[in-house]
Amino acid sequence: MLSAVLLALLAVSAAASEGPEYSYSPDVGSGSGSSYTLTGMGRITAIRIWETYSNYVTGIQFRYGYVWSDVAGYLSGTPMEIQLNKGEAIVQISGKYSNYLQYVVFTTNRGRFVQAGQPSGNSFNMYPKHSRAELVFISGRHAGPITSLGAHWAVVDPNAD
Repeated sequence: MLSAVLLALLAVSAAASEGPEYSYSPDVGSGSGSSYTLTGMGRITAIRIWETYSNYVTGIQFRYGYVWSDVAGYLSGTPMEIQLNKGEAIVQISGKYSNYLQYVVFTTNRGRFVQAGQPSGNSFNMYPKHSRAELVFISGRHAGPITSLGAHWAVVDPNAD
């Protein structure tokens, strides 16, 4: 009986050291303007990012399954876009910010990425606390362009593609 209890405690301890199945990377940026949340049903399957010519990020949009979300910010020029393959997920967001989101990079678990903007300002790097978690939605503020960005991560059923 004692060995069963010790084994159970060891399993709980190992699971706890992995981290929570949901985590939040706090907003970076000035945070002025109106709030936004980009969410949808299912997993993220594509990302579009708009930028002003050689400058800051103006808009971000996610596709969940086959349905595109609203745009956070606004459209400006041709978007940078990545379509995710089956089993591929966003596991890191990095970039730079000042008054606006100056530069952003969304990186997948397969090493692919999409980026937009110009790398100037303060650096940031966001990733989930759980090794099997992926980006499920973002939130923040925009005043025309994106002024802040926060990331929400969770472990998602791998068969949810």
